Amino acid sequence: MGYTYEQIFNVIGVCIYIAMGGMAFYGAYCVALVIRRIAQKRFSSEEAGEQFLAEIRDRLRQRDFEGLANFCDTPQLWSKAVPQLTIVAVENRELPIPKLRRLLADKFERDVIADLEYRVAWIASVVKTEPMLGLLGTVLGMIGAFAKIASMQKGGGDPTALAGDISFALWTTAVGLFVSIPLVLAGSAIHVRMGKLQDAVQFQLGRLIEELDLAVHQNKGD
Repeated sequence: MGYTYEQIFNVIGVCIYIAMGGMAFYGAYCVALVIRRIAQKRFSSEEAGEQFLAEIRDRLRQRDFEGLANFCDTPQLWSKAVPQLTIVAVENRELPIPKLRRLLADKFERDVIADLEYRVAWIASVVKTEPMLGLLGTVLGMIGAFAKIASMQKGGGDPTALAGDISFALWTTAVGLFVSIPLVLAGSAIHVRMGKLQDAVQFQLGRLIEELDLAVHQNKGD
């Protein structure tokens, strides 16, 4: 059984709407996921970060390396970037400071930033794809409208049928922009949060390495 042009057009239209809805949902999911993971990797406040640094400073000055590693491996600190990097620093405390800095920086980039950037890349893909799907809908809607105009010139067709094709063309464009614009703003906000995360981790790691270097040298001097 053959399908008419109108039926095929309707099926394609439904598929475009489904694709746009799926992309919008996935983009929103990635935004929520990235924001949540950034929040997990950071301390809740500067005061919480200072409290952690004070705790590791006290343990390092006592040269309690095992106790410090166990403290950082507690459930409330499992998801934080700096405590997990602290464990790596303690395990590799005999390395020269420049090598230790590179090791911690590489691990932070690989384990934290790379995962966030992967999700941000998908958000950017949704931002680019949604308007393209909207444009596809626009083109198909105008094709349908012009086809009806051609049939009317031959003496057939209802002029009111043009409204459906034109409405489809405009709605797909509007939906594409409606989804893309908030995601662009969300992407910018995420980049700001990632920058703040990197600044905070670099600052806290600098303090950690200074205290660790002092503790290791004290240990060697005894």
